[in-house]
Amino acid sequence: MAARVIFDPEGFKNIVENGEKTGFSFRWKSQYYRGITLSIVHDIKVTIDGEEIPREDISMTVNGETFTLNEMSTVIDSDYRWEFGEYAAVNVKKAGGLEPGEHKLVAVQHIAPSYMPFPWITECKTDFTI
Repeated sequence: MAARVIFDPEGFKNIVENGEKTGFSFRWKSQYYRGITLSIVHDIKVTIDGEEIPREDISMTVNGETFTLNEMSTVIDSDYRWEFGEYAAVNVKKAGGLEPGEHKLVAVQHIAPSYMPFPWITECKTDFTI
């Protein structure tokens, strides 16, 4: 059985605002077995090139809207679901963005549906080039 593509190979990029690199983003798929509301995404952890990113510097864009991780816990609107098989963008504040070249990413999804007795925690790793 072929592995499922987790990260969008074209989805790694620096975020540029007013001509300055202010961070980076990547696109990935939920590792849960069905579509979910954003309120059950309890955490996303990002480590880039060995540097752990603070929670407050991470946000996610779904269906064209961007939410901080704290805001996601309050989103119950069905317009903002992370559907199975669809990419969502994770945005990371990091002054200067990422330098051109190869990078190592470790990203963790912490999903906690109310009907499950345990959280669904998945570590996803990849190497990519900007």
